[in-house]
Amino acid sequence: MAKTEKGGIPEGIKITGENKCSFCKGSICCNYITQQIDTPRKKSDFNFLLWQVAHQNIQVYKDEDGWFLLIVNSPCQYLEEDGRCGIYASRPQICRDYENDYCEYDSPAEEGFELHFRNYEELLAYCKGRFKKWDKA
Repeated sequence: MAKTEKGGIPEGIKITGENKCSFCKGSICCNYITQQIDTPRKKSDFNFLLWQVAHQNIQVYKDEDGWFLLIVNSPCQYLEEDGRCGIYASRPQICRDYENDYCEYDSPAEEGFELHFRNYEELLAYCKGRFKKWDKA
């Protein structure tokens, strides 16, 4: 049996952009969708975000690139059991353009979040702190 390094990778195997996906357990990047949104500034903007995050599997985060809606637990329907893409040859352009030089295999995306709201209650608490008159009409 071959010796393995940390993470179950066979000894002597170098992880590269070409082979990294085959070592990623759960195909993390194929299990969510992010959509960049305009920076919320006013109470009405945050009220709209509250409505969005009140829906199941919707989160909001801010990182160095701006604000995003995060739709989680939505795996690609073409993701195979072994984590490979079932439509690799005809996959969408956004998948072709994706660079995995530094991805969730290397470090959880959450580590780069400046703000992260997993649910309505977390975002509401932020809104009440940001807008001192949040509860006023």
